[in-house]
Amino acid sequence: MDIQFVTPDAALGEKSALAIVVFEGEAATAQGGAFAAALVGGRFTGAKGQTLDLIAPAGSAAARVLLVGAGKADGFDGLGAENAAASAYGTLKTSGLTTLRVQLAGDAAQAAKAAFGVRLAAYRFDQYRTKEAAEKKPSLTRAEIVTTDVDGAIQAFADLAALADAIAFARDLVSEPPNVLYPAEFAKRVKQLEELGLEVEILGEAEMAKLGMGSLLGVGQGSVRESQLAILKWNGAADKNAQPVAFIGKGVCFDTGGISIKPADNMEHMKTDMGGAAAVSGLMHVLAARKAKVNAVGILGLVENMPDGNAQRPGDVVTSMSGQTIEIINTDAEGRLVLADAVWYCQQRFKPKFMVDLATLTGAIIIALGDDVGGLFSNNDELAANLMAASEGEAEPLWRMPLPAHYDKNIDSVIADMKNTGGRAGGSITAAMFIQRFVNGVPWAHLDIAGTAWKKPSTIPTIPDGATGFGVRLLNRMVADKYEG
Repeated sequence: MDIQFVTPDAALGEKSALAIVVFEGEAATAQGGAFAAALVGGRFTGAKGQTLDLIAPAGSAAARVLLVGAGKADGFDGLGAENAAASAYGTLKTSGLTTLRVQLAGDAAQAAKAAFGVRLAAYRFDQYRTKEAAEKKPSLTRAEIVTTDVDGAIQAFADLAALADAIAFARDLVSEPPNVLYPAEFAKRVKQLEELGLEVEILGEAEMAKLGMGSLLGVGQGSVRESQLAILKWNGAADKNAQPVAFIGKGVCFDTGGISIKPADNMEHMKTDMGGAAAVSGLMHVLAARKAKVNAVGILGLVENMPDGNAQRPGDVVTSMSGQTIEIINTDAEGRLVLADAVWYCQQRFKPKFMVDLATLTGAIIIALGDDVGGLFSNNDELAANLMAASEGEAEPLWRMPLPAHYDKNIDSVIADMKNTGGRAGGSITAAMFIQRFVNGVPWAHLDIAGTAWKKPSTIPTIPDGATGFGVRLLNRMVADKYEG
């Protein structure tokens, strides 16, 4: 998608659509009242989320005109501009027109956010489409955002463009089929991020075995694909030796459930079980691309969980890198086993200011919070507050969940230090408490994004059906607002 910023008097090209963002109660006066007659008896009021497709008035250079409701003027902000522009794109993307011009009465920052909204809405994963009717393919290839401050909008859009690229990178990873994106291929793709200035190190099974990562390696032992640990480093702070911030991603590239095999229905969605690792990859992508003034580390635990004669069994006991032993009760509770070693490795090697892990961890969090809200668990109120503030600012909502101390006994084992499940009741809580047992005095947060990593159907204008890239935006915002020097 070609994004341009233009002045209000710029000429419209052929095959252009004009999207006019209007506030609630002001629709009749849009364009000097040019559409007042068309609005008589209609239900379009300019409320947020409304659109009205109109025939272009006589003398207009536009082929079509779309009114986009933005809600009350006094509540309009960057997110409003983003969603309005994304809604315009979604309405007109298969119209047969090639250019979308978005007209909104905002400043340069809001114009940049409108451009960002179009970029996100225009994401499309079509690498494997060989046949598709022409009328189903997006025809829009260019977006023009109207602003009186073109230079300011271009400047404001620079970091947003980098963020859009990173979200697309994360979405691509989640969208890929599992026969294409397995642990070594995932590692290969993040290795390519060295072109942005990241340092990327990949550990194979031999290196992880030497480190004692029996918890992570046990998950992948039934797969013919070798497990990997990817370490991504960005040193952007003035002091290259300053404590880094750290992010750990669950990267189960496909999850059959192992010996505790999942039902066949919807198992194809388990290609998305690496959504946490994809989000961390996207975050590291944007930090490097925008030259963030921070030292940051991303750790990705990359495995496949497959049934096999060599697969991990319920009843097995494994020894984690921390030395703690784990009784395997259910081989489908595998993500926490991957994170146990990745979290321990991160804190032991890098001594970070804090750790945030992201994982499509439990179905229980979907039952609790639905498909639009991620679960936040933390041992540190300041870190939790920073995550909550960032989530609200980027419309990637989180809800803080409890960590009741007495629930910890639910993961005690009769024969080992712990077991990997605590039963159905409070399943997302006991999963988080399992990870917490591998946190050694470091501020830590766990984001359970099982419901938010993939949407079909999506009701959010900036997210087409499929992979969302959830987590990239909110973590980038938190780093920018709280941790850059």
